[in-house]
Amino acid sequence: MDLTLASAADPALAGFDDIIDVRAPAEFAEDHLPGAINLPVLTDAERARVGTIYKQVSPFDARKLGAALVAANAARHLQGALADRGGAWQPLIYCWRGGQRSGSFATILSQIGWRVARVQGGYKTWRTLVVDRVQNGPIAAPVIVLDGNTGSAKTAILQRLALRGHQVIDLEGLAHHRGSLFGGHPDGQPSQKMFEGRLAVALEGLDPTRPLLVEAESSRIGQITVPKAMCRRSAPRPACSCGYRSRLARPLPPPPMATWSTTRRACRRSWT
Repeated sequence: MDLTLASAADPALAGFDDIIDVRAPAEFAEDHLPGAINLPVLTDAERARVGTIYKQVSPFDARKLGAALVAANAARHLQGALADRGGAWQPLIYCWRGGQRSGSFATILSQIGWRVARVQGGYKTWRTLVVDRVQNGPIAAPVIVLDGNTGSAKTAILQRLALRGHQVIDLEGLAHHRGSLFGGHPDGQPSQKMFEGRLAVALEGLDPTRPLLVEAESSRIGQITVPKAMCRRSAPRPACSCGYRSRLARPLPPPPMATWSTTRRACRRSWT
């Protein structure tokens, strides 16, 4: 059975017990569907080896070697990561384009008796939906931009607002970065593709009847480029502005909670 995705956060994805990415580890590390686990049917080295034989020897020899490697890796997964899966388990499988790698693994699992589905078009189709969403899709909710000087605790305020149930997209959080002053985290940033995937899922989860709070951002957050559509909506135009108080001057405790008016273009804040 093939699953045709309608959006980057298609609700149908939640109907499976596991989403399995059978691509090589390097492909998975760059980007993958939300919540997916990596059970590669070819390692990075094996994939390179099969590709070389395909180009330099023949497609037949490459497929023959690939089939042997896929079978061996599938056996390893069945005896390892999938050993505890029961008869009612329903996985969703994908590879780069929904082709031979996912098809081979799906066939093996289906022969065991599991009800297996594949993503029609594979990762490539999901990636197309992501790009369309972040580059062309509208932001359904009314946007309130939190602006202020560097170090004025805008991110901390957004996080506090989110904890209190307000609708927030933390672009720096998605980019795993602490802003222009504090820089990146020691473990680095996600890839551009992974950032865009996270953003697309966040945008699709918005409630259009509630305001969306975002921090004013430039076109880049560390090494990440903010998509133009989102950058325009989060450009520094102070619908709400943080004052002069700086988290550098008082890093603990976090800045007190802001209270917001219901006016369309402005909000007020009272420090307690």
